[in-house]
Amino acid sequence: MKFINYLEKITGVDIYALTSFGIFFTFFVIMALWAWKADKKMINKISQLPLE
Repeated sequence: MKFINYLEKITGVDIYALTSFGIFFTFFVIMALWAWKADKKMINKISQLPLE
């Protein structure tokens, strides 16, 4: 029996997929906005940390 067959038997399984996508999308948008609005000097300092 394939894994998809098990998922079809779970009631309300679609809400888990929508919720996880919503959390991922929200996090991605927030991080993209932060990177766009962040101070460029701070971004440069953070990017140099692994090399120091």
